[in-house]
Amino acid sequence: MVKIKAFAAKIFASIIYNKTQNWAKQPVKTQHEVFNNLIASAKNTQFGKDHHFTEIQSYRDFIKNVPVRDYEDLKPYVERVVNGESDILWPGKPLYFAKTSGTTSGAKYIPLTKESMPFHIEAARNAILLYIHETGNADFVAGKMIFLQGSPLLEVKHGINFGRLSGIVAHFVPNYLQKNRMPSWETNCIEDWETKVNAVVDETINEDMSVISGIPSWVQMYFEKLKEKSNKPVGELFKNFNLFIYGGVNYEPYRAKFENLIGRKVDSIELFPASEGFFAYQDSQTEKGMLLLLKAGIFYEFIKSEEFFNENPKSYTIGEVELNVNYVLIISTNAGLWRYNIGDTVQFTSLKPYRVIVSGRIKHYISAFGEHVIAKEVEEALQEAMQATSVRVNEFTVAPQITPETGLPYHEWLIEFENAPDNLADFTLKIDDAMRKQNSYYDDLIVGKVLRKLVITSVEPNGFNAYMKSIGKLGGQNKIPRLSNDRKIADFFNKDKI
Repeated sequence: MVKIKAFAAKIFASIIYNKTQNWAKQPVKTQHEVFNNLIASAKNTQFGKDHHFTEIQSYRDFIKNVPVRDYEDLKPYVERVVNGESDILWPGKPLYFAKTSGTTSGAKYIPLTKESMPFHIEAARNAILLYIHETGNADFVAGKMIFLQGSPLLEVKHGINFGRLSGIVAHFVPNYLQKNRMPSWETNCIEDWETKVNAVVDETINEDMSVISGIPSWVQMYFEKLKEKSNKPVGELFKNFNLFIYGGVNYEPYRAKFENLIGRKVDSIELFPASEGFFAYQDSQTEKGMLLLLKAGIFYEFIKSEEFFNENPKSYTIGEVELNVNYVLIISTNAGLWRYNIGDTVQFTSLKPYRVIVSGRIKHYISAFGEHVIAKEVEEALQEAMQATSVRVNEFTVAPQITPETGLPYHEWLIEFENAPDNLADFTLKIDDAMRKQNSYYDDLIVGKVLRKLVITSVEPNGFNAYMKSIGKLGGQNKIPRLSNDRKIADFFNKDKI
């Protein structure tokens, strides 16, 4: 049975690879078709009427008629759909609303339609199939699989289901995977994260897990509990575990810790999913970046981060983007989001095909002195310092210290070490040097004595979990911001020193 499943998976993987190549080799044409389909489909909706979709003949018309929006700007339309009205942002009513945690807006409700939902499922499936096609590894399809996710319990209002995206997706697991999938429905429905992880450990510790998926920070907690309970490395406990699938945060800062917990290296696949759409997945184990999904009901625009807060920033379509430029990702989708700013920034690592990395959040940066440090820079600086030492890190975040008690201002790095450096000053210098090489503005501020070199504050074990628990965001799809332009998180860890 194992060989039959693996053989069938390889055949299917070859089919999906060829289909992917067809659209990936015609990026501009593919996006043009998506654009035209979106406009035609929504011309009779309330949003389409308000923005004169019937008069839109070109992309130029589109940007003239439709401004870039964030959730707050789109909220009046969303609230009408939430209250049960039809044909507002997209024909009919959505099948689901994914409830997410907003920063300024409280809870956000993101629509998922009968047209958009299949792409969420297909993208996750295709990422695995392209891995199979490239590597030839398919035996894992017969093993047990786990995805650490939110509760699949849904609430129904006005004929629309409301829930967390990961919980909604749980309803679409194909039948042929259901008996392989863990944990049980009952365990998945547990809301308290710590209780849930303990239950997942109890259910899986004696199983043959081959694929494990989730946000790295929360999978790490699962692995730690497995190792604590079994007194074995995860890779010895699950001898056939060879594939880790993740998204939400950069895996690199966690990789050394994971390999220590597992006891060996395993292959990994990076995904770029969100409630607003499934945007990209890793299609190669050798090339950097994730394949941008150009034929998934999403029309993409890109605005340079450095220009985003200008009065009329220029937006670029897929044929106009450049390598290694930081862009704010703007989307229009078959779920009824129009020129919508999801808040993520990306950089292209390849233009043939179009591959991206997530470089940060447009609102998560440090620019207290004009340095505009982004998540990609702090993650790569830490990674460089870790590779030069035996240091492993569980979690970290960075904040500016504008008014220190003595001396010049600085960037404070709050780090929860798995094993701390023997020489903290040397480790600090390695990170600071890497930051200065990456960010010329930061370097200028150090040279000009506006800032002093960064300062590391050690966080106690499980300190970041305690912080997330204190704000009601422990587990699930929640994650620690890599950096912030204020000291809300930093003050939590420094409160005993104040």
